[in-house]
Amino acid sequence: MSFFKHTLYSIILILGSICITPANSSPIVIKFSHVVTPDTPKGKGVEYFKKLVEERTMGNVKVQVYPNSQLYKDKEELEALQLGAVEMLAPSLSKFSPMGFTAFELFDLPYLFSNYNDLHKVTNGKIGQQLLTSLSTKGIKGLAYWDNGFKVMSANKSLVELKDFRGKKMRIQSSRILDAQMRALGVSPQVIAFSEVYQGLQTGVVDGTEQTPSQIYTQKFFEVQKFITLTNHGYLGYAVVVNKKFWDGLTPQIQSVLETAMKESTDYVNKIAEQDNQESLAKIKASGRTQLLTLTSENQSSLKVTLTSIYPEQEKRIGKDVIDAVRKELAIK
Repeated sequence: MSFFKHTLYSIILILGSICITPANSSPIVIKFSHVVTPDTPKGKGVEYFKKLVEERTMGNVKVQVYPNSQLYKDKEELEALQLGAVEMLAPSLSKFSPMGFTAFELFDLPYLFSNYNDLHKVTNGKIGQQLLTSLSTKGIKGLAYWDNGFKVMSANKSLVELKDFRGKKMRIQSSRILDAQMRALGVSPQVIAFSEVYQGLQTGVVDGTEQTPSQIYTQKFFEVQKFITLTNHGYLGYAVVVNKKFWDGLTPQIQSVLETAMKESTDYVNKIAEQDNQESLAKIKASGRTQLLTLTSENQSSLKVTLTSIYPEQEKRIGKDVIDAVRKELAIK
């Protein structure tokens, strides 16, 4: 951006911020709650959004961040949003299914997305935007999708061959798809709140979990897990949402600032997510506490065949038309 354009942009922002709130009025407060630590991709994204909003409104809008389940656990936060107890959240995508938005569970399907490019064709395209728009029927406005990354399997025993999974108790977040995925492996799935996973792994309530490397590192799960298998079998992401009544009560100027800040924050989060996961794996390996396991092509193929066997049954739940639309978008036969 040229100096002239940068200066002009700054002047526009300042003039716009003057119109955001009447003189001598109190700042607008946005309580943004989430369940992970500030040093994760999501945590960093929330802090970046806060910085942009407060700078561009000259403090007329304040974003109060509550990380690491300080206010609500992951099962409670969407109800809190609907009640107006908080204004913004970034829950994992599977959290919308219990509210009746089962189509969001397509993101839980194992091996649906081969890479971030395929994923973003869906989240940035017509399918992803239609899903966000559908949330308005429950008083929620969807703003953006944020990446966490692709999941790996961890346990205190090596998980390499299919037989290694049988009989294990694995923590999952609440999702019919993830439940079916684990049962296909002969695993006993256990739904545990994210804030309680470390203790569950430490005490043996569960044998292992599926999670992204950045979560395993920042939540210190690697301290109580001897093995991580680099399966990259499924995606974990979030939808940034806001209470619709609160949003509709904002002026167009404020909405515009928030939308621009959210777009830039989304680009920022999705850019760092993959890098953070790679760096987290390196840090876990360097700790010497956890052994990283890579699947042979044969074992990877067996795992993929087993996990994708749940598709026909789950089409009925998610909607065959939705899955077919994704397959068409990604040119999947």
